[in-house]
Amino acid sequence: MWVALAFLSAALLGLYDVAKKRALIGNAVMPVLLLNTLFSSLFFLPFIISSVGGFGWFDGTFFDIPQGDFESHAMVLIKSAMVLTSWIFGYYGMKHLPITIVGPINATRPVLTLLGAMLIFGEQLNGWQWGGVLLALFSLFLLSRAGKSEGVDFRNNIWILSVAAAAIVGACCGLYDKHIMRTLDPMFVQGWYTLYQFAMMAVVVAVVWFPKRAEKFFRWSWAIPLISLFLTCADIAYLTALSKEGALIAVVSMIRRSSVIVSFCCGAVLFREKNLRTKALDLLFILLGMILLYIGSR
Repeated sequence: MWVALAFLSAALLGLYDVAKKRALIGNAVMPVLLLNTLFSSLFFLPFIISSVGGFGWFDGTFFDIPQGDFESHAMVLIKSAMVLTSWIFGYYGMKHLPITIVGPINATRPVLTLLGAMLIFGEQLNGWQWGGVLLALFSLFLLSRAGKSEGVDFRNNIWILSVAAAAIVGACCGLYDKHIMRTLDPMFVQGWYTLYQFAMMAVVVAVVWFPKRAEKFFRWSWAIPLISLFLTCADIAYLTALSKEGALIAVVSMIRRSSVIVSFCCGAVLFREKNLRTKALDLLFILLGMILLYIGSR
């Protein structure tokens, strides 16, 4: 069950990346990210109000958010800060790089998560799963070669470094998710972390973007609410998968990176990006890696 949920989350993440790229074209990053956190928090607000007010509107349903103590909220607050940091780096990278490059770079997150999972949680992978990891690493090497033909130097490009920073922080967040999901309810985490994110992002926008809003122009795009919709559904599937008995954070994280298949196809069709044949080979190795991970997790 947790494997199926991980693949569902991956598909939704691909659509999330596409909506994010569309919203960021010619647009300021900070207000787009602020509205993303706003719409996500509004989605969960009725469930939070029901929980805090003791109204019981959603008792016994999937959207029933349990009460949490100070320690539980503190753990979610830390997650919110980590995710928001990763998003800020990732949004800037997505704005300035082709989506057919950003997506495969994000495929390195499970590899980083794997190292942490082995060291911290003592998780072990079988031969099939190791094969999937090695193919993912090889695909990253191919991507760096494809990027050079578009003038993107992986070693010196600030936006590549931004995406890499987002990947590192995101991998750390994945390990932290595995830790907190041992004791916390998925809906409690999802509901409150979106609300805390909006509060944090509002402060960042007020300090960083608002004073310079005339220089960094923002315009409305209907892709912005779609960012929140796809991400919220993807996160629900992800956190529910982690809460299932026997779920491996390394495998779940790797499967979620198959979202690159969706974003790659949309990058080709909607954004008409270049060097698709070369990048398609990279995508093939990622797909093969996902298949090996699926076989190894059955």
